[in-house]
Amino acid sequence: MSKWRESLRAGGDLPDNATFDSATLVEANFDENVLRALCDMDCGIPLLLDRIKQSMVSCKEASAFFKKRATLEEEYGRNLQKLARATSDAYSMSEGKAGTYVTAWQSAMKTHERMAENRIQFAARLHEMSQELATLAKEVDISRKQTKDLASRYEKTLQESEATTEKCKARFDVTAEELGRLLLQKEGEPYRDTQVQGRAPAGVGGKRAIGKAVAKGGMLLKGRNPGNLQRQEDDVRARVSKESDAYRKAVTETQAIRQEYFNFQYPRLLRALKECVDEIDLGTHYHLARYAFLCESVALQDGVTLTPVDEDAGAGLKATLESIDNRSDFKTYMQNYAFAHGGANSKGPRRDGPRDEGYLPLISALTAQAANSPATVNAQISDKGRPTFGVDLAEQMNRDDVDVPPIMVKCCEAIEKYGLHTQGVYRVGGTMSKVNKLKERLDRDLDSVNLDAEEWSSDISNVTSVLKLWLRELPDPLLTSTLQNGFLSAAQNENDRLRHIRMHERVNDLPDPNYSTLKYFMGHLNRIVQNEAHNAMSIQNLAIVFGPTLFGQGQVNASGQLTGIMDPSLQNRAVETILEHYTDIFVDENEA
Repeated sequence: MSKWRESLRAGGDLPDNATFDSATLVEANFDENVLRALCDMDCGIPLLLDRIKQSMVSCKEASAFFKKRATLEEEYGRNLQKLARATSDAYSMSEGKAGTYVTAWQSAMKTHERMAENRIQFAARLHEMSQELATLAKEVDISRKQTKDLASRYEKTLQESEATTEKCKARFDVTAEELGRLLLQKEGEPYRDTQVQGRAPAGVGGKRAIGKAVAKGGMLLKGRNPGNLQRQEDDVRARVSKESDAYRKAVTETQAIRQEYFNFQYPRLLRALKECVDEIDLGTHYHLARYAFLCESVALQDGVTLTPVDEDAGAGLKATLESIDNRSDFKTYMQNYAFAHGGANSKGPRRDGPRDEGYLPLISALTAQAANSPATVNAQISDKGRPTFGVDLAEQMNRDDVDVPPIMVKCCEAIEKYGLHTQGVYRVGGTMSKVNKLKERLDRDLDSVNLDAEEWSSDISNVTSVLKLWLRELPDPLLTSTLQNGFLSAAQNENDRLRHIRMHERVNDLPDPNYSTLKYFMGHLNRIVQNEAHNAMSIQNLAIVFGPTLFGQGQVNASGQLTGIMDPSLQNRAVETILEHYTDIFVDENEA
């Protein structure tokens, strides 16, 4: 085992059974080109360490921003929630207006509470993201420091091995120089003249210098024991051999450590640092993208809260506040006030005046004249006692002695007159205040309402919304609660022909009022579909709109009890099949 691995295992960085395979140093999904480019650079490790520092600064800045933004959003949400609740409670105990105003006001406060809740949830998400980014920066910093320490130890081990090699080389050079000096002395030439000999030119002058050095060396050898010189030479040669072996061994180990470092450990360190770079960069990028998504989501939530897309979600803030009817509120207030403070409870002067026989007839005549004045007649709201909304279908038709409910005929004719070319007819809802106003007028006196007036013909979506509202408020849905299971079972057939036959059978099972009403309404929707190029309402779109409307909200069992919510897809499929085969189901050959 090499000194490199011994030092690593002594420090606890490697297990005893650790192996190094160049094929497994880099994961398969790692960018080999980047790793190869980094391996060719001498500054690969400092480069990655500095890059990690930059990424950590960016990560921490994003974390700090999310934390501050979360604090602002939470403070805003809490304050708005507190304001809405306090305002709602204070108004409940105040002497403010009642009627439609208090309903709209309390609904507006509920809307503000939902908006505040959206902000609080957004703040919680931001707090979570901030903590995750802070944790990511800490973990990456720990990994960076560990990898940096490991790289420093690797480099230190290599540097120490190179220093040992240099020392071995220096000892070998010193011993070799000593051996050369001894050999020169043994041959009779002084060591100090060797440089002169080496620099002496060739020819006569060179021979003369060599001769002098030999003569001088011979003179130096006189009186010296050759045996001592030989023992000294043997000792020096042994030391030269030992230092040469040590130098050769040091060179071999240094080369092995260098090769293992640059071929195995250096790529491993670079990969570890690059993984840290990727981890923090991708983590920061992910949370920034998530932040952008959350910003869009909270804005959309606020928009949907202010203006709900689904009609079943209730009215939005604008429609709620527009629904305030000051005239109705004042009328109710006036009646209640007169009941509480008028008559015997009145503290002011009495209207009937002194009780004498000559005055009372005059008062009676004036009162009758005022009651019959045009202003009084116009102020009264006519009610013929023929309600339409929430009344059983068969009861309506028997009462009015008709084959199709008058409200359906009136609305469908107006829609076909003004809405066949309207984009998204039946899909786009009307204004809540106008829908409620039209509903009230139709419910009080259907015949007196003129749908050709500019008020209704200019925006036909108010008429379509009223018609859908009438269908939804039927006590028993148009497709009847008792037959719903049969319709849904027929809709489950995958075979188009069989589904058409079964659906035709279920339609024929409908009671006569429901059958005639459905026939008329499907004919109306068929004319809507024929103008799909203008209104963009296909059979599928109309089925989605009227599936829940014609079936109602629940499903009944054999005993007539509501068992649960039906599958909307089957409802839509049933209506789609009926509308698609309208001619085959309803239109006789004679009628065609």
